[in-house]
Amino acid sequence: MTKQALRGKRETRWKRLKRDKWLYILLLPGLLYFLIFKYVPMWGILLAFKDYQPFIGFWKSEWVGVEHFKVFFQNPDFFMLLRNTLVLSLYNLIFFFPAPIILALLLNEIRLALFKRTIQTLIYVPHFISMVIVASLTYVFLTTEGGMVNEFLYAFTGRKIDFLASPDWFRPLIILQTIWKECGWGTIIFLAALAGVDVEQYEAAIVDGASRWRQLWHITLPSIRSTIVILLILRMGSILDNGFEQIYLMMNALNREVAEVFDTYVYALGITQGAFSYSTAVGLFKTVIGVILVLGSNWLAKKSGEAGLY
Repeated sequence: MTKQALRGKRETRWKRLKRDKWLYILLLPGLLYFLIFKYVPMWGILLAFKDYQPFIGFWKSEWVGVEHFKVFFQNPDFFMLLRNTLVLSLYNLIFFFPAPIILALLLNEIRLALFKRTIQTLIYVPHFISMVIVASLTYVFLTTEGGMVNEFLYAFTGRKIDFLASPDWFRPLIILQTIWKECGWGTIIFLAALAGVDVEQYEAAIVDGASRWRQLWHITLPSIRSTIVILLILRMGSILDNGFEQIYLMMNALNREVAEVFDTYVYALGITQGAFSYSTAVGLFKTVIGVILVLGSNWLAKKSGEAGLY
């Protein structure tokens, strides 16, 4: 390319920049947000490879390489943490992930607009309730000391169940809380995808004599399949994230053997015990696994004929 052509290309780019300057100015706050709060903190992963000592500073702390990872993988708690985290994530994939899809499909079948909007408003509200409130409500309903559910059980069966302290009930309670709180909010994306389905396809199906179930199976679900696949890929990236606040609030000494996950483990070591480098190594391990799962699931999606994330 000649110098004149390069100069002309630069001038064209500068003219385009001047023409759209207000759009770039509007874009600036978002770019600064990601730069300051997402990219700059990434330097913190170096803590995982140092023996960080706050009194001598970040740069002067001794470099120990992968020593913290070795200690973590050899820790007897590693497999317990991995098991608890993966089991909860698997429960979320099986029970919670399909719930917003099913609910969105049901809402899509409602023809009375006022009734539909009313239901949507009601199921969106739990999303805005703090997890502290959700845990408190769970305690009020399920405690053995005057809890409504246990009072009913005692009245009809003569016995009570200690839901809050039982390891067997911990995971079902977590999943039920998640479904109640986030299921309605999760329908927003799927309802938006359903709104883009061509109405003429339904009209043609009705002319051909297709039932509502056939329309759902052959038109509705294939139309939102790409949205489901993309959200599933994104979900795979956070498969080792179970939500620190919820687990921490519901965990106690009696159910800790099934409740302790990577998130609570990092908090206990990093914040309460000051093991900053070790807890950073645990967090970095989670991140690497998440990236691998996203790349792997995206590859599988593209191999199966879906568009994927990229």
